[in-house]
Amino acid sequence: MNGLAILIPIALGLGLLGLAAFFWSLKNGQFDDPEGDARRIFMEDDEPCD
Repeated sequence: MNGLAILIPIALGLGLLGLAAFFWSLKNGQFDDPEGDARRIFMEDDEPCD
């Protein structure tokens, strides 16, 4: 029972930390151009890879 008293607040804290990081990334525009990232793989590079 003592273990749950420690693990539940830690789990809730980590969940809230992850949620805060997600909202921070939304606010800073990390997900503004998802289609550009998907099409970028089809673009050819000008420099050859030797």
